Amino acid sequence: MGKVICVGLGPGDPELMSVKADRMIRSAQHVAYFRKAGRSGQARKIVNGIISKDAIEYPMEYPVTTEIHFSDPEYNRLLSEFYDDWANRMTELSQTQEVIVLCEGDPFFYGSFMHLHSRLQGRATVDVVPGITGMSGCWTATGMPITWGDDVLTVLMATLPEEELSRRAADTDALAVMKIGRNLPKLKRALETAGRLEDAWLIERGTMEGQRVQRLSEATGDWPYFTIAVVHGQGRRP
Repeated sequence: MGKVICVGLGPGDPELMSVKADRMIRSAQHVAYFRKAGRSGQARKIVNGIISKDAIEYPMEYPVTTEIHFSDPEYNRLLSEFYDDWANRMTELSQTQEVIVLCEGDPFFYGSFMHLHSRLQGRATVDVVPGITGMSGCWTATGMPITWGDDVLTVLMATLPEEELSRRAADTDALAVMKIGRNLPKLKRALETAGRLEDAWLIERGTMEGQRVQRLSEATGDWPYFTIAVVHGQGRRP
C-alpha cells in the first residue's frame, strides 16, 4: 500500500531542509511538484542534486497563476479542475506507490498542497513533513528579531484591498506581507497610511542565491510575486 507524502522544503536554501525531508527526497522514486508552465519550478530547483536520477517526476503545471484575477470565476474554475485532476492521479498512484510531493516553505502554511490534501481525504493515505516557512527565512535575512515579548504578529496578503491592508497594519505590532509583485504600490500606500512605511523591509529570495534586502520606502523597479515584506515588532524586553 502506497501513500502520498508532502515534504516541506523550507525557505529555499537546501541546507535548511529538515534531516527527514532530505532523507525522504533522496530515496524517493516518484516525485511530484508544482510549477508554472514553461518554468522548471522553484521546488524542483531546491532539490537539484538531491533527487535521484532514476526518480519518475510529475510536474504539476498550473493552468493559470496571475494572468487573471483570483476574483474571476474562471480563475477558480480552472484551478479547481486542476486540483481535481491531480487528486485523481495521486489517488491512483498511491494505491501501489509512495509519491513524494515537494512544497516550498511549510505545506500547511499557504502551500498549494493543501488543496490536494483536502481532496485526498478518505481516498489515500497522506502524510505531511513540515518545513521552515519562507517568511521565517526572510525576516532572518534582515538581521533583526521579528517579535519581542508580547508582540502580536499579523500575516497579510498584499492582494487584499488597500483599506484592509492599512487597517490591519495599523492594528498589529509585527507584520509579514506575502504575495506582493504588482501589488507593491498599493502596499506602499497602505503602510504609509498606517504609519508603518518607514519601518518596513522588502526581502526577495530570502536564504537563496540572489537574496535582496531593502527598505520598502526606498524600493523601486520590479519585485517578484513571492517577495515578502516585514515590519519588526518593538515589544517588551528585559
